[in-house]
Amino acid sequence: MENLTQKILKEHLIKGELKAGSPIEIRMDQTLTQDATGTMAYMQLEAMGVDQVKTDLSVSYVDHNTLQNGFMNADDHAYLQSVAAKHGIYFSKPGNGICHQVHLERFATPGKTLIGSDSHTPTSSAMGMIAIGAGGLDVAKAMAGIPYRLTMPEVIEVRLTGQLQHGVSAKDIILELLRRLTVKGGVGKVFEYTGEGVKTLSVYQRATITNMGAELGATTSIFPSDEITKEFLTRQNRVKDWQPLAADPGASYDGLVEIDLSQLSPLAACPNSPDAVKPISALSQIKVDQVAIGSCTNSGYEDMMKVANVLKGKTINPNVSLVISPGSRQVLEKLIETGALSVFIKAGARILECACGPCIGMGQSPKSDGISLRTFNRNFYGRSGTLSAGIYLVSPETAAVSALTGYISDPTQLDYEDTFTAEPIFIDDSMILPPSDHPEDVEIIRGPNIKPLPQNTKMTENIDKKVVIKLPDNITTDHIAPAGAKVLPYRSNIEKLSTFVFMNNKEHFDQICKANNGGIIVAGENYGQGSSREHAALAPMYLGIKAVLAKSFARIHHANLINFGILPLEFVDKADYDAIDEMDELEVVNVPGLYEQPIIEVKDLTKNTSFKATTQLTKEDLDILMDGGALNYIRNHQ
Repeated sequence: MENLTQKILKEHLIKGELKAGSPIEIRMDQTLTQDATGTMAYMQLEAMGVDQVKTDLSVSYVDHNTLQNGFMNADDHAYLQSVAAKHGIYFSKPGNGICHQVHLERFATPGKTLIGSDSHTPTSSAMGMIAIGAGGLDVAKAMAGIPYRLTMPEVIEVRLTGQLQHGVSAKDIILELLRRLTVKGGVGKVFEYTGEGVKTLSVYQRATITNMGAELGATTSIFPSDEITKEFLTRQNRVKDWQPLAADPGASYDGLVEIDLSQLSPLAACPNSPDAVKPISALSQIKVDQVAIGSCTNSGYEDMMKVANVLKGKTINPNVSLVISPGSRQVLEKLIETGALSVFIKAGARILECACGPCIGMGQSPKSDGISLRTFNRNFYGRSGTLSAGIYLVSPETAAVSALTGYISDPTQLDYEDTFTAEPIFIDDSMILPPSDHPEDVEIIRGPNIKPLPQNTKMTENIDKKVVIKLPDNITTDHIAPAGAKVLPYRSNIEKLSTFVFMNNKEHFDQICKANNGGIIVAGENYGQGSSREHAALAPMYLGIKAVLAKSFARIHHANLINFGILPLEFVDKADYDAIDEMDELEVVNVPGLYEQPIIEVKDLTKNTSFKATTQLTKEDLDILMDGGALNYIRNHQ
């Protein structure tokens, strides 16, 4: 008896055994990129010499860098549109919507596989497909027809029973899971949702849960494809894409989590981590300055209509700034048709474009020491653009009610309608441009901010470098390569981007690296959690980082380090972390010896001591590392 994850992976398996912990390779049917990661991904595709993509479908979205402050973002968009036209890729123009919302509406297909250069790509797994977030280079490789390599995850059953009560939402389901399991609880796992409670959840609700499965560190999360999926696809005029898919009765799993939906209450993730979860009832004395509703987590039609039900006939608290960003142009059109947009405006909301916006620090930064309630998926330190702000992650219902009262408030205590107008059928793909029928005539546009890809050197037998920074647990990719309006425009200019690395952790980190001819990073648990942005490996590689020594790694970042030729090492004895100081000189001895055994000696030359480190590397990983990264490897073995 097979679970749903095994069924889909079996159909796409190229190499390996579907046994938890074993290396496997799978075929990818679809890819997606967004503009903060896409420029680099397509430059890598070009570097591979690929003429036309080898996937069934590849889509390039523009949704992150939409603030036009200077020429850089607009130049990137022109490059993305031209390279898509030339290489067989669909292009979703700025304003068409957030990649995950649009992909869910127009392209996500039960039974298919999807890899995306955004960590929230698993959103589409709400449709009964395997959707995985990865670094841009892994996505470029998939577009080139190269199978995706990963470790076969454990498959954990999340059995849902009961039904959500008034004022409780899908956001509270995933926050409850984060409360129980933490941001490390999903590493090396797929969460597969089963049980009678699944039938009570719409595709939009399922998508909220699969989206934030990324915050657990999960490889992906997945729901079955059922009659609810069919109804969603019917409204998208895509019923031909539907097929029923579910686990076999009595299927086996590697673990079980049970959640009774009827027992859940509204929750919030408190600053500065998605797993710092508390009940709303415990936060009711906290005054609110800003409320932001939207992002790829909660910007679908149903989310917006629930907010409209809460706000209807009311006005927001005079001390609150409320901003709302619908997830797609389709959603916005439907809000106009149903009158919900008018409700928002009359209530005092500010309407933002259909883009990621505040979620990645692109505008709407809170005031100093401000409290911001957001329906987003991440509240990492500094991500909002205001270091001193307190960011809480909540459901759309909690956000809307709190905007009215001016305090964090429980939506179960407000009387409002739970039902709303059925979703209108509105299809307009005019802002999704197909690739050119004559790619040979397309000229790729490259602005002055689009710099050549930096190249790494081959791995040396020994690595002798200083510890240029020592970091605590749960360092995110936002720490390493920050987001926001100041930094994101340089995603295609690694030389400039490298000047921002660890800007909120250590001043002039780039200069320290240059003065010491690179270095080694030492970190605690779950290093590199969060975004899939490969820039968190690429920019350190440019600065000469040759190894990262951590207690443990987040999945995507571990893969990105390998792709860019940085050796990821883990302490055998985690207590050895405590004995290392910044600027200690470390020597990693006999790197090629890792082909024979996963244990390696590390000498602290400053303290005249040594300790052991281990690796989670396959032979293929080591081949890539020894060549100085995946692009070098592909060039050398093409």
